[in-house]
Amino acid sequence: MVYAAHFGAAVLVCWLTAQVLSRSTWTWRAPRVAILCWQGVGLALGLSAMGLPIAAGLAAYDRPTGSALVALVTDLLHGELPAGVGAVHLSLVGVGFGIGAVLLTTTVRSVHATVRAQRRHRDLLTLVARNDPAVPGALVLDHPGAAAYCLPGMRPRVVVSAGTLDLLNRAELEAVLTHERAHAQERHDLVLLPFTALCRALPWLRWVREAHDRVALLVEMRADDKARELHAEAPLAGALRRFAAAGNRITPAGTLGIGDRDLDVRVQRLLAADRPPRLLGATALAVTTNLAALPICLFLS
Repeated sequence: MVYAAHFGAAVLVCWLTAQVLSRSTWTWRAPRVAILCWQGVGLALGLSAMGLPIAAGLAAYDRPTGSALVALVTDLLHGELPAGVGAVHLSLVGVGFGIGAVLLTTTVRSVHATVRAQRRHRDLLTLVARNDPAVPGALVLDHPGAAAYCLPGMRPRVVVSAGTLDLLNRAELEAVLTHERAHAQERHDLVLLPFTALCRALPWLRWVREAHDRVALLVEMRADDKARELHAEAPLAGALRRFAAAGNRITPAGTLGIGDRDLDVRVQRLLAADRPPRLLGATALAVTTNLAALPICLFLS
């Protein structure tokens, strides 16, 4: 049962690490590192949730999970099983593979739903959006509400509304466009996808939903950082304030919008101009990397 204990410990550490990351504010100063940490926790959680029942079912083999699975397949092909492996143990192995199937299925469904929504919206944009020389490289929607978002994919689109053009000055608009282009360049939609799938697979776990929300905020902060590299803090902070005051913000399904999350927090962060915590970030990244490596090694051994 030692290998099952390793998987169980990994699940517990995933939960504890998620609690620490959720309550830490250093992640706001280093969103890219924090996103990598969350990805490590998500990978470790998915693999450990699979591995725990599999390892428990194969405890009689007293081998790492990967080797035990190979041995089980070999024994099944020869029509004989070692002592201590019965129907209950095989059922546990089935539960582990069932968890893997659920995670894979929800991921595929999330991808399908996202791609379908993006395709539908892209088709809609060809009908209702227009080019405008005031915003080269972006599409303009004739809508009075405040909207600025990225439609990601193989052919990403940056979209702003006519209401946004009226709302922002030139410097603020340029900062917002850079923010949205950062979403497309760094494929933040793919960063969020595993956490969306985990939410669908484990909807009863509140901390999984909180992890998704936290990563979504970090994605916005990372795009904020890319924008202020070119335009400084003041124009972007001013744009966020205006979006917060506008109220009627629009972000269609399958897109990433500047006005999605915690605008006040993001403004305060931009104006604080704190240095990234390099040592703390490196330590957190090392912990989560090792956490993800543990179940991978157990499956490959």
